[in-house]
Amino acid sequence: MGYLVSIGGKGGTGKTTVAGLLIRYMLENNMKPVLAIDADPNSNLNDVLGVEITTTISDGRERMKKDVPTGMTKDVFMEIQMEQALVEADGFDLIAMGRPEGPGCYCAANSILTELLDRLMNNYPYLVIDNEAGMEHFSRLTQKDIDLLLLVSDPSKRGLTAACRISQLVNELPIKVGDRYLIVNQVVTPPSKWPQEVVGAFGDNIVILPADPLISQYDLEGKPTFELPPDSEIVQKSWRFFESVFGNQKGERK
Repeated sequence: MGYLVSIGGKGGTGKTTVAGLLIRYMLENNMKPVLAIDADPNSNLNDVLGVEITTTISDGRERMKKDVPTGMTKDVFMEIQMEQALVEADGFDLIAMGRPEGPGCYCAANSILTELLDRLMNNYPYLVIDNEAGMEHFSRLTQKDIDLLLLVSDPSKRGLTAACRISQLVNELPIKVGDRYLIVNQVVTPPSKWPQEVVGAFGDNIVILPADPLISQYDLEGKPTFELPPDSEIVQKSWRFFESVFGNQKGERK
């Protein structure tokens, strides 16, 4: 599997925006192709990236309950569903997981999906996963080896506490994590110091991104934040961070 970036945090903190900025940075620095996985049931990474999705993995899982043609195995059916859910774009592909399981047992379907996703991810040198809000995705052990963990928060106490709790949960699970950063987003005035729990969880690996008014403007106008101008404040600040992390490997992985 390629280099995996996993992005999590409390809902509403801008983690999907961060995911979009990271994917754009990768494309502009020849770190491609990228597989973007939208693991948030709200499925809005496509809006940030400016592409359209017509179906999700969970839609295929639901169809498997009743629409498998006679003579076709479930794993072949789900592989077709996976191909239909994959959106191909310039330099990256996107697949949306959709809503979580509903009532009933989906063990067989989820087992097939896990195997198919593993096979799909092996075809890409870089993977970016935009996780659902909170800690559930990590506790399900859907990710076991993470090269870069980005936990996104706003400056609020609740957001910072959620990021610290996710970081602690990851420590308690059999997940291998390389580098780990807290990204504090939507900051107007940087604090003079961070709470002790934040320093204990992340040390010096704390990145501040500004409250850029262009984000709200683009959202209001329905424009993908993927297309923010290169001189916008949040693009400039996020680029400096990404450069510090990826500067030595741009264009190297094939």
